[in-house]
Amino acid sequence: MIGGGIIGVFAAYYMAKRGMKVALVEKGRVGAEQSSRNWGWCRQQNRDARELPMATKSLDLWEQFAAETGEVTGFQRCGLLYLSNSEKELDGWARWGEFARTVDVKTHMLTADEAARHGRASGKPWKGGVFSPTDGTADPSRAAPAVARALMKLGGTIHQGCAARGIETEGGRLSAVVTERGTIRTKVAVLAGGAWASSFCRQYGIRFPQASIRQTMLSVATGSKEIPPALHTTGVSMTRRMNGGYAIAISGRGRVDPTLQLLRFAPQFLPMFQRRWRNLAPGGLEGVRSGHEAWSRWRLDKPTPMERMRVLDPKADASAVRLTYKRAVELMPTLKGSSVTASWAGYVDSTPDGVPGIGEITNLPGLVLAAGFSGHGFGIGPGAGHLIADIVSGAEPLVDPRPYHPDRFLSSAWGKVSDF
Repeated sequence: MIGGGIIGVFAAYYMAKRGMKVALVEKGRVGAEQSSRNWGWCRQQNRDARELPMATKSLDLWEQFAAETGEVTGFQRCGLLYLSNSEKELDGWARWGEFARTVDVKTHMLTADEAARHGRASGKPWKGGVFSPTDGTADPSRAAPAVARALMKLGGTIHQGCAARGIETEGGRLSAVVTERGTIRTKVAVLAGGAWASSFCRQYGIRFPQASIRQTMLSVATGSKEIPPALHTTGVSMTRRMNGGYAIAISGRGRVDPTLQLLRFAPQFLPMFQRRWRNLAPGGLEGVRSGHEAWSRWRLDKPTPMERMRVLDPKADASAVRLTYKRAVELMPTLKGSSVTASWAGYVDSTPDGVPGIGEITNLPGLVLAAGFSGHGFGIGPGAGHLIADIVSGAEPLVDPRPYHPDRFLSSAWGKVSDF
């Protein structure tokens, strides 16, 4: 297993449950990149139709994991609340709700009065909203380490501070993973490298279109219990953490740091950038300095960019921090006078259609890709990990794997985006 984020640890956990011998290598620390820097939402609401089956399965798997292991991930079905004063946005949610009912997903459109009651802490009128009662949140700071502990109890090994420099092949298929500490002989490896995955693939002539969006979040300390545990509005979104504070962010807002990789894949990402142009702004040299989209070829006997940058820790956008806090206070007056306890940024690894690439690489048998989760990976981590274990072991897949296969980016239909 290459990569110790939420996808990597869950995939390794489910592989170990099947009696497979699993070694997980992580260049830095388990869960230290985007897996600990996200909202923590575990949702079905407004999911792409292709991702929805996996999202639904994941909610059950979050609960099963806690029951089986006794580990604490912070998962709870607290429900997710969406409030809006935009008729266009409400119409979109209503259309998604009609689709959701056809696949037995519970979601409730809220009238203006209902929205006002759910969002009474804001003290503002709302035209409407959505409440998804079976959705929930987990704690990004706890989840990946908890799964890693459960993996080790099953006999799996974890090697932190150990970068996978590359792979070796024999007879046209994978035969080993070469790390900075030595070579692991194996017939199968899962590449769950997050924002690093495309650069890794390029070393072997594998074209995996990926763009990293640098998004900023902050946390506040507040004693208020009036604010809903998970709230989304167009202006700002908030999530209660286990310590009683809130993580706050502006949905979709981010910086696009120019790199050679970004320029290479720009034609495929233009439709996505055009849809999101109001929330995306040009970045700076942060992406070049981070090295995760490096263009150079790596040598197996020399340090790679991953060893020079053990943990992707990009700078938070100061202007985004100010705007996010300002909007949060405007939305929830009870936050006035609260203190910002931390601010941070992370790279969201995105694909052109916003759906991850999961599947065995066609022209390199034995290498299974699991990347490009486009900001959705945390919530669907258990389902994705289970599906990866299914693929590796040859078991009946948890969900249909075909919509996720990375070969779709090689076809003329690569840019198709779900109506939902």
